Amino acid sequence: MVEYKVKISTINDVKKFVNTVSKYDFDVDLISGRYAIDAKSIMGIFSIDLSKELVMKAHTDNADVIKGDLADYIVG
Repeated sequence: MVEYKVKISTINDVKKFVNTVSKYDFDVDLISGRYAIDAKSIMGIFSIDLSKELVMKAHTDNADVIKGDLADYIVG
């Protein structure tokens, strides 16, 4: 599993983020506090607080692929 802190700020960011992670054949989750949601779900992402940093957990060992595609969202 690969874990990164991410920031998704705008509606367009959410749309682009979901389109990007949806192409993966592995699960990707976003964690906000005690809530974990499917990162491939636009409605799920809008149900959490986007003003804070989120933790993204990708259930893969290939960190290079996801890090390159989502570099615009990864913080720290």
